[in-house]
Amino acid sequence: MENHSSSTVAFVKNRRASLISAIFLMATSAIGPGFITQTATFTVTLGTAFGFGILASIIIDFVVQQNIWRVVALTKMNSSDIANSTIPFSGYILAILIIFGGLVFNIGNIAGAGLGLNALVGLDPKWGGAISALMAVYIFSSRKASNFIDRLMIGLGLLMIILTMFVVFASHPPVGEAFKETVIPSNIDFASITTIVGGTVGGYISYAGAHRLLDKGMVGVEHIDYVSGAATKGIMVVGLMRYILFLAILGVVASGVTIDISSYAANPASQAFQAALGELGLRIFGLILWAAAITSIIGAAYTSMTFITPFKRNISEKQRQFATIVFIAASLAIYLIMGTAPVSLLVFAGGFNGLVLPLGLTIFVYIGWKRADLMSGYHYPRWLLWSGLLVCAITWYMGAMSVFTIFNYLK
Repeated sequence: MENHSSSTVAFVKNRRASLISAIFLMATSAIGPGFITQTATFTVTLGTAFGFGILASIIIDFVVQQNIWRVVALTKMNSSDIANSTIPFSGYILAILIIFGGLVFNIGNIAGAGLGLNALVGLDPKWGGAISALMAVYIFSSRKASNFIDRLMIGLGLLMIILTMFVVFASHPPVGEAFKETVIPSNIDFASITTIVGGTVGGYISYAGAHRLLDKGMVGVEHIDYVSGAATKGIMVVGLMRYILFLAILGVVASGVTIDISSYAANPASQAFQAALGELGLRIFGLILWAAAITSIIGAAYTSMTFITPFKRNISEKQRQFATIVFIAASLAIYLIMGTAPVSLLVFAGGFNGLVLPLGLTIFVYIGWKRADLMSGYHYPRWLLWSGLLVCAITWYMGAMSVFTIFNYLK
């Protein structure tokens, strides 16, 4: 009886740890250098009205993550395998888009890590990026990589939230007005919503938490309520970080400080933090940016390499670990050769990112409607399917706009 009780307690603890690791892998993957820059830029341009954009992105993210996490858990398959089993060869297309987009954006993550260490301790950005990438390589080469990644993601995720809250209290934002504009906006900017949705749930980010649960074995109909709850909590963590970052910068903007967002080299978030707390604010910004970047390096590499299964069946954990290290090394090599994240590549990958989300979501919603056989006969919630169809339409429109922007940029 005592042994049975001990095994039950161990199972519950393992389940809780698996769910928390998935929540923070998804959340910290979404909170990258681009996330911080986008939030700062739109807060400067839109002011309190940007609160509605954040709320809209959270609602869209909720529908996307609920569908993807649920289908992965119910089918007990990798997303690319799910796609291939539904529409022949679509899984290969999805995998190529995500791996390519993940590689290019990881160059940006490494660049962000370099800038973070530069602001934190004055280290040359190239050296900062190289050291951060090599840290990620070391983590993945460890025999206890899985547990270390879980702890690192949780620790740095909480650190970013606490430090940003500190800046919120220092900048004294107009909280009441911000809340009012979040619910009843005086201005709705669809371009900002499109951009931040792509930045928080586009590309590999959509699949990070779901694939972590798959690796942990937290799948099947018996776990679906826990999976659904974890997806909701992950979106809440991302939404909380975005909203408090918005409030921190809003306080500075509302005080009358001018923040430059016009030049290519401008860093609006850095300027806002420094205006709020002086030299300490700059150091805090550097630590937050570095934490966001290093967790995104790990998240992008881990999730992208979960998509190589269509190209190599029965891949072992050790082989995938090695592929992840090569992935990070390739990102670092390109960054060091080019000196910074190449803008044209990032813009091009952004267009791909805009197509990954609707492509994957459409397949997953179709499975929910028509392929109960892949989900052990599970009765998929109709409210989630209808909301999924609506978000599919919205994200296809966003994807079309992304491609249109790319073509105009590359002309």
